Amino acid sequence: MTPISQTQKKTDLLALTLPQLQQWLKDRGEAPFRAKQIYNWLYRQLETDFSAMSNLPQSLRQRLSEEACIGPTVIRSELHSKDDRTRKILLELSDGKLVESVLMLYPPLKESSSRATVCVSSQAGCAYGCTFCATGQMGFDRHLSAGEIVAQVLFFARELRTTPWTASGLPGSTPIDHITNIVLMGMGEPLHNYTNVLQALRILNSNDGFNLGARHMTVSTVGLVPAIRKLSQENLQINLAISLHAPTDELRSRTMPVNRKYPLAELLAACKDYIATTKRQVTFEYVLLSDVNDTAEYAEKLAELLAPLKQFAHVNCIPVNATSASYQTPGPDAIRAFRNILFERGISNSVRAERGDDIAAACGQLRTRFENSRKAPVVPVVTPQA
Repeated sequence: MTPISQTQKKTDLLALTLPQLQQWLKDRGEAPFRAKQIYNWLYRQLETDFSAMSNLPQSLRQRLSEEACIGPTVIRSELHSKDDRTRKILLELSDGKLVESVLMLYPPLKESSSRATVCVSSQAGCAYGCTFCATGQMGFDRHLSAGEIVAQVLFFARELRTTPWTASGLPGSTPIDHITNIVLMGMGEPLHNYTNVLQALRILNSNDGFNLGARHMTVSTVGLVPAIRKLSQENLQINLAISLHAPTDELRSRTMPVNRKYPLAELLAACKDYIATTKRQVTFEYVLLSDVNDTAEYAEKLAELLAPLKQFAHVNCIPVNATSASYQTPGPDAIRAFRNILFERGISNSVRAERGDDIAAACGQLRTRFENSRKAPVVPVVTPQA
């Protein structure tokens, strides 16, 4: 067996579908059936150490340690909110780029069970420049690989497996020890990184691997019309969320430059076609900016815009997080008034609870703080791995 060259890059196994891993093994003269065993170790046992994969031959374990790796492993910062319902990591990639991931923990509510949702980044930075988004103010560095996307989910999966979470004040509730949902609403525009994002979702959805149901996955987009149309043709029942944030082209173009390329008429037409093809509801995310887009007039315009989609449209109202932009969060009365107008016009809506303000949970905030203080010494936390 020839050792890997010092200049040859190791293969990240988290970036490979099961058929790709089978081919990778076959190319090296190894038995393809070993791929399912490796997948079990990676996604069911959540193992990070090749030497612990006890049902693999010693020679294969040695080869894996020389030629493969299991995602990026350096955590530069991990913060927990005071109530421990929100946890955020700053993950350093192999080239030194930094991305953020957030775990949001929800206690059981009425008939619903506890949830553990990972908010995943798909890019380092973002090319779309939305004015209210900390990531959008950074500019674009690069796409993340499928393995770098998958690694974010597995980090929190391992954490919950090791220490299941129970909400304080609910001692009788069943602890949650696994990830139940993922949302691609972290740093970057997921549909700009279409190929790698879809690859990651298929890996996480695989019955032989992480086995997370597609209906528990949500992809958010600023409104890349061709990619929305392409997504409607995928055989994957994921949820689609549109970052809308304004019901007129004039206002949306001011806060979201992408609207100049794909104005509202084109975006809504793509959403109608998506709904017709998939028969699935679309969520419209609406960041509420005090005295900018949260007035009664804009609530009426939003209801009018979405009325043709009927029951297939749902609005998620999101009070803006404070970033380096000068936007203010609306008060509870303004939020309630905005939502009531939508309800009166027959538009389903909800409001996202503020999460993790004490740990800079909004996209890009932790990376910005970290880079601003990078001159200070930082001790990395490294996940054990062969």
